Amino acid sequence: MSNYIRYRNGSSSSYGIVDGTLVRELQGDILGDYSESGIARRLADLELLNPCQPTKVLAVGRNYRSHLGNRTYPQQPEIFYKPLTALQDPERPIVIPRDATDVHYEGELVLVIGKRLKSASPEEAYSAIFGATCGNDVTERDWQYGPHKDVQWWRAKGSDTFAPVGPAIVTGLDYDNLLLQTRLNGEIVQQERTADFIFNCATAISWISGWVTLMPGDIVFTGTPGATRPLQRGDVVEIEIEGIGVLRNPVA
Repeated sequence: MSNYIRYRNGSSSSYGIVDGTLVRELQGDILGDYSESGIARRLADLELLNPCQPTKVLAVGRNYRSHLGNRTYPQQPEIFYKPLTALQDPERPIVIPRDATDVHYEGELVLVIGKRLKSASPEEAYSAIFGATCGNDVTERDWQYGPHKDVQWWRAKGSDTFAPVGPAIVTGLDYDNLLLQTRLNGEIVQQERTADFIFNCATAISWISGWVTLMPGDIVFTGTPGATRPLQRGDVVEIEIEGIGVLRNPVA
């Protein structure tokens, strides 16, 4: 199991492996060949960045039994895109758009793809998962389902800063049985194990790869459990996943 972070390093960024309170700087590609530079820094001194650098961001909708309740379960994974410009770093604000009225958090496990994948079996898909991180699939409900809903979820799910991820990519986890918890201003508002998935990680990734070629670094949000609430400016949202850590973002 390894714990990778990306952090600001002068005018650019670097990857590192977390080793207790220290971070060992890496050179090269964490998804391919890399080596240690020999430089170590204190984790507490670093400004963490979104650890993912994908070519695309996909997401699975309606994928927890606890989220759907008595509603009919989907017969196949329901997939949508979020633009790269929706990505946001840990500790940076989720910005509520000027005309938004009902913005919600959605705490989620986010999978990071480690190799090119096309028309993969579930077994091949699972073996292609490099690691996982925490994510917040921020959503404007009025634009998604309300009186002002759009035909597509382009702004409901894709507005700038609507995809915070982090703080680290962790490898070697049991992705289908992790405890996920969302806290709003310190109050637990979501808590569920990923064992509650309707479509497990292998099934979802395999399904996507049947039509869309997944590239190294691409990320997949896997759905949110339970119920959600509106966010207000001044709130703080924390997504914590067992074995990964806490993704924290203020709301502005």
